[in-house]
Amino acid sequence: MSLFDTRVPAVLLRTDRNPFHHGTLGAVRSLGRAGVDVHVVADCAHSPVRASRYVTGLHTPPPPGASPEDIAAALRRVAARIARPAVLIPMDDACAVAVARARTELAPAYLLPDQPGDLPARVADKAELAAVCASLDVPHPETLVPGGPAEAARAAWRLGLPVVAKWSRPWLVPPGGGLRSTVLVRSAREAGELYRRAEEAGSRLLLQAFLPPGADRDWFFHGYADRSGAVRAGGPGRKTRARPRGAGLTAVGRWTPNPRVQALAERVTAELGYRGVFDLDFRRCGTTGRYHLLDFNPRPGAQFRLFADTAGLDVVRALHLDLTHRPLPEGAPRPGRVFVVENYAPLSALRPARAERGGRELAWHARDDRAPGRALWALWGRHVGARLRDRALRGRGARPDAAAPAARARVVRQGSAPAADRTGVSDRPEEDRAGRH
Repeated sequence: MSLFDTRVPAVLLRTDRNPFHHGTLGAVRSLGRAGVDVHVVADCAHSPVRASRYVTGLHTPPPPGASPEDIAAALRRVAARIARPAVLIPMDDACAVAVARARTELAPAYLLPDQPGDLPARVADKAELAAVCASLDVPHPETLVPGGPAEAARAAWRLGLPVVAKWSRPWLVPPGGGLRSTVLVRSAREAGELYRRAEEAGSRLLLQAFLPPGADRDWFFHGYADRSGAVRAGGPGRKTRARPRGAGLTAVGRWTPNPRVQALAERVTAELGYRGVFDLDFRRCGTTGRYHLLDFNPRPGAQFRLFADTAGLDVVRALHLDLTHRPLPEGAPRPGRVFVVENYAPLSALRPARAERGGRELAWHARDDRAPGRALWALWGRHVGARLRDRALRGRGARPDAAAPAARARVVRQGSAPAADRTGVSDRPEEDRAGRH
């Protein structure tokens, strides 16, 4: 008999148009292998995800930047087609925020964790997260939210250049406009100029003290807070290779026991009353050794499959089991297990899997689901080729082909300034409370 209630399908929701979102494929495979029907509400037209044998159905998603009302309307249409209650799993922060706010409206067509509807928005918003950390006495980079260009320039000097500049709700940043969700600002003038684009970005600009990356400094924690609030599945991991180097997403991650990171994650989720899947990013301060919470993503992280224990339990499976009132199996952690994203770390992917003490999982290639891995390289080759062509056109002063994919912005993970371990938020307006990602 299956551990899972396979009568209850899963619906994965994503409005982000990234065709190489390997976390979506991870969720499709994890639940599909358990016998659960998996429906994907995402743009998969040019994604390897659509080739997976475990996809039951593909559904048209709302467009990027869709309002919460539009997202809820799209989900109602999908529910009518499926015609039975389903576990709903938002795969990006914009969807997590919208779904939490519409929880009452979406029930009983969808099964969702029971928590305050504004909580995912609070933790996903970068400015709100700073305030949350200050209230919980959790280390977080000193954060200033300027009220104008001149104030932004002064804030940059106060924090100590370089500083990290973030838009508090990066999911509102319009694609193709040249704005990056997170950048490293190296002058006060640059900070002031960036502030002038706040209306275009759609949310507030915040400046944070910068903690340079280094060996053994970038950590993450994935978990599932069950109906009682206990953190189940998941664990702490160390980012051993990132794209771009020293910043950005995890290209290679390793399951690494870290009691301090685990204690911080469990304390934050418990004190907030958080329920559901979460993905936290930390950076260790090289001066003080304290772990600063950089991001709180109220949904599965892309590398969540790193934390599949000896019973096969991961955070997505834990969610489905818990919301269908099934017991969660008791497995043991697998420290040393490695997760590799092949298109970002091809040399690491070629390393023999037997060299990894806790085992290894690739983001795209799998013996029981080979089609996405085969599709990856053709799609990735075209993607890289288009980016190189656009770069060459820009170098010659020509306008890139509007139909070609825009180059991805460089993302910088921020942390506290190395000279001091500062925590808190200041100069922050009281209005405009919402957020994600």
